[in-house]
Amino acid sequence: MPIVEIIKNVFVQWGANWVLWLLFALSLASFGVIVERWLVFRGKQDGLRELTQTLESSLASGDFAGALGKLEGRTSLGAMVARAGLRLAPRGLMAADKGMQSALAIERSVLENRLAYLGTLGNNAPFVGLFGTVIGVLLAFEALGHAPSGAGGHTPQVASNAVMAAIAEALVATAVGIGVALPAVAAYNYFQRRITRMLADAEALTNLVLAYLSAREQGSAGGERAEEDTPTDVPLQASAREPKHARGVV
Repeated sequence: MPIVEIIKNVFVQWGANWVLWLLFALSLASFGVIVERWLVFRGKQDGLRELTQTLESSLASGDFAGALGKLEGRTSLGAMVARAGLRLAPRGLMAADKGMQSALAIERSVLENRLAYLGTLGNNAPFVGLFGTVIGVLLAFEALGHAPSGAGGHTPQVASNAVMAAIAEALVATAVGIGVALPAVAAYNYFQRRITRMLADAEALTNLVLAYLSAREQGSAGGERAEEDTPTDVPLQASAREPKHARGVV
């Protein structure tokens, strides 16, 4: 038996209902991901202006430990990144910068988790629905091919009506596929925009912390250079202290 006949018999036996059930299952999973991601993003969101004022009130006075204490208990993206830098502030500017970059990468991976599912579903759900439509059309023409031919012409008309009804029913799969894809694509784009905005806010806090750390290190370096440049009492040379007659001057 040719491979085409085998595949056709499989499609005829299974039908297109399983495609619809698959789309419904994928849609249910996508709504679960959307709700879960929304809760995660809600916990990671924080007011940039309020958080900046909270940090500046301590950083301006050089109280890095106090600024770190104000961030304890906050779960927002900016607070997590700034806290990583302030913890490494005693080790220097470079250590704080690397610590905040690492925290930012970790938090970004947390935010992007499961978003690939929404993007994949949004791109491929219409094709899954189209696959169900193709199977439905195949079943319709298969039924038309096995329809008995009558002499009065009524049977072909009935068969044609049945085929049209089957094709219209098959197109439902495409409509369902598009209906599944639209919310997934909309949610994916929404979350991606929020990620971009939250990363920009975290970058602003990173620059703020690094600016105060840089100012502190420059101030410390300036103080050390001032101490080094301060003249000290140099003991007079022995020859300068000795009287002239001791050097053989008459």
